[in-house]
Amino acid sequence: MTIEALEGRRYADRPYRVCREKIAEFVDVTGDETERWDKVSPPGFAAALLFVVAPELLDDPLVTGAVIHGDQSFAWHRPVLVESDLLVSGTVDRVRSRGQTAFVTFSLVAADAESPVVEGRSTFLVGGSGAPLEPVEQPGAAERAASVGISGSMPSPRSASRRDLVRYAAATRDWNPIHWDRDTATEAGLGGIVVHGLLQSAWLTQIAATAASTERPLESARFRYTAPLRPGQAAEVRGDMTGSEFDLSLIADGVATVSGRFRVAS
Repeated sequence: MTIEALEGRRYADRPYRVCREKIAEFVDVTGDETERWDKVSPPGFAAALLFVVAPELLDDPLVTGAVIHGDQSFAWHRPVLVESDLLVSGTVDRVRSRGQTAFVTFSLVAADAESPVVEGRSTFLVGGSGAPLEPVEQPGAAERAASVGISGSMPSPRSASRRDLVRYAAATRDWNPIHWDRDTATEAGLGGIVVHGLLQSAWLTQIAATAASTERPLESARFRYTAPLRPGQAAEVRGDMTGSEFDLSLIADGVATVSGRFRVAS
């Protein structure tokens, strides 16, 4: 049986309690504003909802070799309330292979008793045993992002130590070994351990969320992971937050590691 057999599989109705302690852990490790996220979770916490169900996919015996996050989108329909109960489901929408790399499209729905609160879609690149994954490219991202400075209340410099990566994994359950095991990351063609793409997305989202002071500041976000960021490597958020839709990127040594497009909630 091949990885294509996963297409259409659904991981349904996993209960998740949005507890205050988990929010505090996430806010602390991502460097977000403690005071702001007292009653609702920060938008970036959607990553933790994704990993309520994603480990069941990524740990499946059909998923062999290293896994890299290629892109991610989230839509926030309502605020994620602290101490609320959600049911989280995931579905493998599509699996397509190119060479020894499989591209797995995975959708997320986190709902309360009324309706969906957060939805998302991920593309995971899964490599064959011992085969390096093909790089994801987005030409010109660094040049576009470097043209203007960031506005907003959050500081733009960012970096994560090896300890931060472990703390982030504990806060979100994202224990992909490319973020802590050098051999796995090297075999994946990454040249060593890399910072979680969703942690970098959280840094961009913190800045984007300053565009509105409401409990649901963002309607949607789309992220593209374009280059690896190393533990301890200095990076900076850049972009232009003009208008209701804008782009931000994380730049390290002149290269965009993550690019995001955000839409402010109306």
